[in-house]
Amino acid sequence: MLFSVKQTLFTPKNKNEKLMFKNYLQLIRFDKPIGTFLLLWPTLWALLLSTNNHPQIKYVIVFTVGVFLTRAAGCAFNDIADIKFDRFVTRTQNRPLASGSIGKKDAYVIAISLSLIAFIIAITLLNTKTILLCIPAFIIYVTYPLFKRFFPIPQAYLGIAFSFGILMVFIEIQNSINCIGWLLFIANILWVIGYDTIYALVDIQDDRKIGIRTSPLTFGRFIDFAVMICYILFIGLMIIIGILARQSSIYFSCLFLATLLLIIQILVLFQKKESYYLNMFLLNNYVGMLIFIGFLINYL
Repeated sequence: MLFSVKQTLFTPKNKNEKLMFKNYLQLIRFDKPIGTFLLLWPTLWALLLSTNNHPQIKYVIVFTVGVFLTRAAGCAFNDIADIKFDRFVTRTQNRPLASGSIGKKDAYVIAISLSLIAFIIAITLLNTKTILLCIPAFIIYVTYPLFKRFFPIPQAYLGIAFSFGILMVFIEIQNSINCIGWLLFIANILWVIGYDTIYALVDIQDDRKIGIRTSPLTFGRFIDFAVMICYILFIGLMIIIGILARQSSIYFSCLFLATLLLIIQILVLFQKKESYYLNMFLLNNYVGMLIFIGFLINYL
């Protein structure tokens, strides 16, 4: 009898709490870590390059945690800004905010809390120049959803947001951004434009209907050529970086394998295999990983 009463009183509450917790995790894309990895790999590249392949574990932990918190907060801010649009896009209509599972106030609390935690870590462990660089980085990350309203290639703006970690690493480690740092920054922007254009193709019909600006709509029938150019320039810059940083043949071998993965994506675009677009986007996690392994071999 007593067990029955307890079950009646507490079980529904626990279920609701579990469901709400699950919704919060979905809001920050904890169940879809691909974005975190695509933000993390270039940051780790920068750590290895800026320290001559000898990064302190402190910086590895700080920047890894910072990437996770920044991406999580960015996703929450993105869903807040896009709540009206997400309801009309097949891929996003079941997101917690769009479906009504989470209220706007709760989303704001999560986004601001994660941002504050990231900022506290930064002011505690990083130097003043790096902390100051956090401000424009945060502004760019938060305002990205707004650029989809009017900017013809918002993927370029996202590329800047996803590449700011590179600049922060070089400022923190070397107190300045050298030639390799700037080349890596530009290369990463080109990579982001390429793979996020492929990702945007998944929603192109919905985006056209609701008036969202994306690179596939801007590039039109030249989408495949645009992505190809971005990838060619990206690989070209990574080759130059490898030469300047005196990387081993292992790095160039890994870069060659990464190039093959990019070529596969381009071939799928030229053949208009729409059902493969999402998988082609996901391949970029392995592109980033392979390049990281190439840099890491020198460290080991």
